[in-house]
Amino acid sequence: MPVLYHHSMSTASRFVRLIFAEYGFQAELIEEQPWEKRRDFIALNPAGTVPVYLDDNMRTLCGATIISEFMDETSGVLKRDRRLLAEDPFQRAEIRRLTEWFLFKAEQDVTRPLVRERVYKLQMTPDHGGGAPDSKILRTSRNNIRQHMRYLAWLAGSRTWLAGERLSYADLAGAATISVLDYLGEVDWNEWPQVKEWYQRLKSRPSFRPLLNDRVRGVTPVSHYADLDF
Repeated sequence: MPVLYHHSMSTASRFVRLIFAEYGFQAELIEEQPWEKRRDFIALNPAGTVPVYLDDNMRTLCGATIISEFMDETSGVLKRDRRLLAEDPFQRAEIRRLTEWFLFKAEQDVTRPLVRERVYKLQMTPDHGGGAPDSKILRTSRNNIRQHMRYLAWLAGSRTWLAGERLSYADLAGAATISVLDYLGEVDWNEWPQVKEWYQRLKSRPSFRPLLNDRVRGVTPVSHYADLDF
């Protein structure tokens, strides 16, 4: 069976897991601690980042964007109206733009620093950079959340789905990002009703159930994390 090396609190990993589930694609999940830089893992991906996909023939794909494009070319084209990347070139460009916004812009501004400070540091040894969270980094990241939530609210309020009339990679990337923040209790849902309605639709999909069952050692999710009617 194919293997996906991932981390439960990696936005990029969650994005790929959602794609696999939407397309009914089976892969064994192996949790990787990227900061450990295991020799066998570095041999698969010299960048040392997750997610990494390994097929039955020991061929490797590294990174969420690469894996998502591969899945579209091998599975998405067969799904017709369930395809997660549109047929129209301009629509595809918009989906890719928003996917990049969540996986790179929001990751850089918000999710990566929050996860590192609140999750990874608890599991890292001092040699790997573990220790107490940096309050300045937490404060900056939390201030950045508002910018991204404001933009997400505009998208959710002005379109059926984030990139248009159909569920797409943009929605899965956005939901992967929000699911990490929600796990950590970093979203004030009373302030963002349009985002909440959109996220509820994503949470209710069968593809989302494995993410809602994720638990991270030492970090308990907020009480409503797995509640579809929060």
